[in-house]
Amino acid sequence: MTGESDLGALLSKMKPEILDGIFVFCTLAPGASIPATISAMLTFRERQGTTLVVLREEAEAAGLRYAFPSRLITLTVHSALNAVGFLAAITARLAEAGISVNAVSAFHHDHLFVPVDRADEAMAVLREMSAA
Repeated sequence: MTGESDLGALLSKMKPEILDGIFVFCTLAPGASIPATISAMLTFRERQGTTLVVLREEAEAAGLRYAFPSRLITLTVHSALNAVGFLAAITARLAEAGISVNAVSAFHHDHLFVPVDRADEAMAVLREMSAA
């Protein structure tokens, strides 16, 4: 199934949804095993270590240090992996509002991690963009 690549269609059809829970970013040393109790939403390996994005309560239960408590917003439009400008338009608008964002593109959708205390505002900005 091919994703949408037209920027106008992506913006008008993005329909943001906020997921339950507070997510945090953790890092493990290079070569360290991911604790068996962790069900990571995201895992990314870098030379400096492995980044995990997990629910805060999982990180705390596993004794992992964490940063950036955030809410996860999924843009439900099926975006093409080679779509041009979609995340740029979104992150620019959130930046104008002073909202930091960590964006992740997966196969079907794009996902935004935004600060817990700015999540409602981020949703309002995204809904406004979608309605324009």
